[in-house]
Amino acid sequence: MTFDKVPAWAAWLAQDADGVWWAYEAEPNKQDNIARLGQSAPPPDWEATLIAWPPKA
Repeated sequence: MTFDKVPAWAAWLAQDADGVWWAYEAEPNKQDNIARLGQSAPPPDWEATLIAWPPKA
């Protein structure tokens, strides 16, 4: 990994168990739970895909 493409906004870097490097704007919190759920084709409005879970009836 070369670090020549780190975004200017990045303040923290971390590598996950799969070897993938991530850039963070704020310090990651170890108490945060993160799970990869799968992958599909990204929608053009991906920023609008944030939803609260579980959905309220």
